[in-house]
Amino acid sequence: MKKILIAAGIFSTSLGFVSCGGAHGDDPGHAYMPDMYYSRAYETYGYNDVGGEYDSLKKRGITYTGMPVPGTVARGDMISYHLTNDSAGLKSAEALKSPLDSIAATPGAMKEAQRLYLVYCGVCHGDKLDGNGPLPSGGAYVAQPANFMAPNIKAFPDGHYFYVMTFGIRTMGSYASQLTPEQRWWVLKYIRSKQGPAAAATDSTSKKTGADSTNAKK
Repeated sequence: MKKILIAAGIFSTSLGFVSCGGAHGDDPGHAYMPDMYYSRAYETYGYNDVGGEYDSLKKRGITYTGMPVPGTVARGDMISYHLTNDSAGLKSAEALKSPLDSIAATPGAMKEAQRLYLVYCGVCHGDKLDGNGPLPSGGAYVAQPANFMAPNIKAFPDGHYFYVMTFGIRTMGSYASQLTPEQRWWVLKYIRSKQGPAAAATDSTSKKTGADSTNAKK
């Protein structure tokens, strides 16, 4: 009986060693559902070599980058405006109108627009939109952020605001990576809601005033 127990113990120990490794001791064993365990990490815009296809294309003189073609619009995103980061782009942006002008903003949408403003803009321009946010008031910046309640800032067209949020201007950086085009328009809609109706009428009012004064001189 003792011999049987010893033999059984030796067999169990040997079986344990065999099950934990292969012939060379570096075999990890069998993976359960290997297609999930050893997943193919495909890159979004990278070329994924499957079965030597990439080498085949190169031999035929075909260069494939995997990037979307120019002008491609992401699903669910707004149409690209193709603005350039220069004076010509700024001039082109002046003619842009907010696509949200025809949309009646719900309280929930405006609350989200306010949140976006406070997160990305309020730290400099202030929660009252007067350019006195926590950073400039603490002496962090030499240049004073724009006061959105000032008449000259109110007079800027919608496209100017959109351009500045997209590319930045002077000491202000770009927020294109933080805010989608639609979110930038919503931030502007929130700013306009705080500026009041006079913001949209400032330019036309100034022109009318100038015309009236000219007529009066005549």
